[in-house]
This record gives sequence, structure tokens and C-alpha cells, in this order.
Amino acid sequence: MLNNLKSMLKNDAGQGLVEYALIIALVSIVAIAALSVLGKKASNTLSNAAASLS
Repeated sequence: MLNNLKSMLKNDAGQGLVEYALIIALVSIVAIAALSVLGKKASNTLSNAAASLS
């Protein structure tokens, strides 16, 4: 039983997939945050440009 426990702790077959999933999640969160901030500024800039053309 102790040997089975040791082999389970040494098994890291799914480790790479979990790391990629965490990286993708982090990149997604950063992208959403950046788009929400930049989207508001871009909207304001376009609104000001449209108002000045009118």
C-alpha cells in the first residue's frame, strides 16, 4: 500500500495540462480586464470625435 501511495505522488502525467489551463485562465482574465478598461476609453474617444463632427 505504501508503494502505491508513493507511485501516485510521483505520477505527474496531467501536470502539463493543468499548467497550460492556468496560463490560459490568467491570460483570459488579463485580456478581459484590459478590454473593459480600454473599451470605455475608446468609446468615449469615438463619442467625442462624433460630437465634434456634428
